[in-house]
Amino acid sequence: MLGMMQEWPLLCHKVIDHAAIYHRQREVVSRSVEGPLHRTNYGEIHARSLKLAQRLARDGIGIGDRVATMAWNTWRHMETWYGVLGVGAVYHTLNPRLFHDQIAWIMNDAEDRMLFVDLTFVKLVEIIAPKVPSLERIVILTDDAHMPETSLANTVSYESYIAEVDGDFAWADFDERTAAGMCYTSGTTGDPKGVVYSHRSNVLHAMMALQPDMLCLSSRDRLMPVVPLFHANGWSTAFSGPMSGCAMVMPGPGMDGQSIYQLLTEEKVSITAAVPTVWLMLLQYMEKEGGELPDLNRVVIGGSACPRAITQAFQDNYGVDVIHAWGMTEMSPLGTLCSVKPEYRHLEGEAKLDLQNKQGHPPFTVEMKITDDENNELPWDGATFGRLKVRGPAVSSSYYKARGAEQFDTEGWFDTGDVAHVDRHGYMQITDRAKDVIKSGGEWISSIEIENLSVGHPDVAEAAVIGVAHPKWDERPLLVIVVREGKSPSKTDLLGFLEGKIAKWWMPDDVVFVDEIPHTATGKIQKTTLREQLKDYRLPTA
Repeated sequence: MLGMMQEWPLLCHKVIDHAAIYHRQREVVSRSVEGPLHRTNYGEIHARSLKLAQRLARDGIGIGDRVATMAWNTWRHMETWYGVLGVGAVYHTLNPRLFHDQIAWIMNDAEDRMLFVDLTFVKLVEIIAPKVPSLERIVILTDDAHMPETSLANTVSYESYIAEVDGDFAWADFDERTAAGMCYTSGTTGDPKGVVYSHRSNVLHAMMALQPDMLCLSSRDRLMPVVPLFHANGWSTAFSGPMSGCAMVMPGPGMDGQSIYQLLTEEKVSITAAVPTVWLMLLQYMEKEGGELPDLNRVVIGGSACPRAITQAFQDNYGVDVIHAWGMTEMSPLGTLCSVKPEYRHLEGEAKLDLQNKQGHPPFTVEMKITDDENNELPWDGATFGRLKVRGPAVSSSYYKARGAEQFDTEGWFDTGDVAHVDRHGYMQITDRAKDVIKSGGEWISSIEIENLSVGHPDVAEAAVIGVAHPKWDERPLLVIVVREGKSPSKTDLLGFLEGKIAKWWMPDDVVFVDEIPHTATGKIQKTTLREQLKDYRLPTA
């Protein structure tokens, strides 16, 4: 016997329909690329998205066609997503921080037919576009008054493009499993791999993100997604925001501490989300200039492990709760958030910070396990490290064009490439990437834990830990430090700071000071490059 419920496909454009009907006047504020703040609402975004869909259909863009975007978080970028989705095409977010040839490779692999680009990146596109033969038209996300002089062919301003139609259009009808979006992994090893989201997975993921133990969004919130839409599906904010009916504050290109602080305070933001480097800039700005965060009540931090010092500064100095998050492009991307369960409600001070240092527990729809190298499940005792594997309706089942098949097994589990342990209450903590874990004397050392502790030193701006060959122990940890401006800590200072905080055999064998630590295009420490830079380094204990 089957249930007798209505068929109601989970399609992304129904999200903006809902927002336009029930939260029509809810504000969407953006720092425009042209400069001034722009104010609109969900009703206007819905109407303009319909116009874009109508115009795309006139250009022959339809189900399965890839439409690339290279843009900041603004109202126009959001409209582009919904317009593309509304005709059954696939939004393909491009990370402008990648190398030129890598962007061209990704666009050719996806066979993008159109590109919507912000003014900031026009010069970059002039280099890339001639290398992408599938590209038919480029829409510059501005109006005619701000159109730049460019060597690009077949360009038009966004405002002129959608002005050619009246918006009398109905969204296309198709299966909820239809491809909705594409995002490529950052490709730290080998070529980037394409992740393809479906309408169904995006809607389910957004519903999951709204749960109280996750983002806990409501129509009473004012959400500022600092994480760019080109980073791992924008952490779902382009869907979970309108789905909840919360107001949205879009930072555009203003990613510096001062610009972020201005929007947080002037627009009374209640929740925001970004990678740790953004919050370091904000905290350093506030430390220098002063200021309060009276309306902000929670900060979601992910993308890389959140240093303990950031969590402590937000909570102790500004009364803002920090929610540590973890996920991957392949997971749409949210996988866990570190909200506090009743079992840990009694924790305070350092014990609470120990908990918040974990990546957290998964919501309904995300399953998780840890295994050894032979795929045997390991206990959830909060200490035993293993390979972290996940599955669920918003987790990739394969990569575009079947690349990286070795990361997916026959039972649907995806090997994240992370090494982690899980405690008895389901809190997961990443201890390393599988390729970065330090294997010393047959035991594993977590580079991430040492890095996070080191950043807590008042003279340290950034820290990285890599394994260096050792004749007796196979590998030993080397601590690499970027010092704060005007500071000069010694090796003894830094090692002394770590004493008593980690096991003695985890202590780095040496400290190296550098001007800069290399990063990937998504802001993560690029340890492959760091290891190459220090390949000739010899430990004093070797």
